[in-house]
This record gives sequence, structure tokens and C-alpha cells, in this order.
Amino acid sequence: MPPVPDAFDDAPGSAPGEEWNPTEESVRPVRGRHKLVRQRGGSMARSSAVLGVGMIAAVGAGGMATAQEKPVASISMPDVAEKAKDLPGVKLLAGGDENVTGQPLTQAALTASDTREGQTDAGEALRSRILQQAQAQQSQAEAAARDAAIEKAADAAQAKAAKAKASAEAAERQKAEEARLAKLAKSFKLPLSGYQLTSQFGESGSLWSNGHTGTDFAAPSGTPIKAIHSGTIKEAGWAGSYGYRTILQLDDGTELWFSHQSSMNVSAGQKVRTGETIGRVGSTGNVTGAHLHLEVHPGGGDAIDPAAWLRGKGLTL
Repeated sequence: MPPVPDAFDDAPGSAPGEEWNPTEESVRPVRGRHKLVRQRGGSMARSSAVLGVGMIAAVGAGGMATAQEKPVASISMPDVAEKAKDLPGVKLLAGGDENVTGQPLTQAALTASDTREGQTDAGEALRSRILQQAQAQQSQAEAAARDAAIEKAADAAQAKAAKAKASAEAAERQKAEEARLAKLAKSFKLPLSGYQLTSQFGESGSLWSNGHTGTDFAAPSGTPIKAIHSGTIKEAGWAGSYGYRTILQLDDGTELWFSHQSSMNVSAGQKVRTGETIGRVGSTGNVTGAHLHLEVHPGGGDAIDPAAWLRGKGLTL
């Protein structure tokens, strides 16, 4: 079917854009002859163009009926219209002149400082902040490394100073001890001027039932025995397996036993001074040869190593 010219133009005399209600006067009759094609089975098929015209007519009629039944309600929104005209772009849409400031599509990454600095590119602002954060983190890491290095250096210096202080204190203590021993050495003396050490404290053998309880100084018979320190003679006489024995008691209660003497020059209760002769080397008692058997009993108790005790008094064996 050929198109109908001016079929949808505004009706004559009507204002543009007004609602058009078709009437018999406004609807122009379709000119020309129309041929209906018969389909197989004897039924007649309507063309799509005819159906279209029918639907238009029906809609027009319905619209007219509706318009006749219900009055048109006017909608007025003066406040919204008054406020909407100030929105950006409204004047431009209405055909007026308006300058709209361009903004980025998103401002999610922009901050007040970015705005003050004239930064309006969100991507560039985000990149700038990431770089600033990276630089800040790098600065913090460098500062932490510097602090760690400073702390490590301080610890090393402190450890070095502490070591030097400990070394100096140790040297000072050693010096003080040497001075003390030197002073003691003036008040202590070895029992023999010439000797040879044979049996040491704690040794075992057939001659001692419970181990050797002293230190043996081998020397020729008759060699003078000196008082190791000033004190009082507690005992002087025969003592069985010890032979002739002299016990010298010091002021602190320590007892010094001088055994196997051939003779004794002191008696009980006598006061003696350091280096004074108290007897002579012999071989009395349970012995195999001439020697001095020396024992040390602190406080009159069990025996201790005489060699260590003598070294503690500043004497060198």
C-alpha cells in the first residue's frame, strides 16, 4: 500500500504541538482502489498496512472518547520550575547562553588541598599522593635505618666502654691483690729455705690410709724449720705416725702442723715470730726419708692444701 501523504500532519487551524483528536472532517479518506489478495483455503488475508490504519483509527477514536469523558488536569509546579532554572545547563538546554565550568568525570580522588593547588585531574592527584606516600615511607624507612645504626653504634660503644671498664677494674683488683700479697709476704715466710716438693695434698698411696693430708718438703736431716707466721705454739711433742710434731696456732685460729722433725726448739704456750726457728727436719714417724710434712687446718678443722694456702699468702713455692 502506498504511503498516505500528510497523514500525520497537524490538523488545519490547530496550534502546533496540541493534542490531535481525529474527526470525520480531519481524517482524510484514503484514495485509490485496494485489492485484497485471497489466500489458500478461501480465506482473505489482510495486509499489514490495512491493519496499521485500523489500529491508528481505533487509537484515535479511543483517545477522543477518553478526552471527552475526562477533563484534562493541568499540572503546575511553579516552585520547581523557579528553582530548576538556576541548575547548571538548564538555560543551555532551553536555548539560552550559559557558561558551564568543566569538571573531571570523577572527583573522588580530589581533596581540598588539591583544589587549593589548582589540581583538578583526579588521576594525577591520586598519582601525586601515591608518590608522596611512597616518599614518606621511604623517608621513614631511612630514618628507622639511621636510628638502628645509631643505636647499634651506641650499643657497641657502650659494650666497648663496659669491657674497657671491666678490664681496668680487673687490672686494678689485680694490682691491689699483688700489693696485698706483697705486704703479706713480709709477714709470712716459707718453712724451709732449700727443699724439693715430693708428695702433694690429696695423693693416695700405701703410706696414707685416707690420702695424703699435707705437702712434703724433702730436705737434708737437720735443716732448720722456720715459723711461717707469728703465733702461739699450741703443741710440741711426739704424735705417733707424725713423729715429732709442732702445732703453731695463728691469730685467726689456723693451725700449722710441722711433722717428722728430728728435734724441736719450742714448747707449748710459747710465742714465736715469723721466720723464727722452731725445729729441724728429720725422719721420725711413718716416713721413707728425711722431710718436713706440713699440714694446714683452718680454725683447727679439716686439712686443706698447704701449697694453695701458702700461695694465698703471697708465697711462691
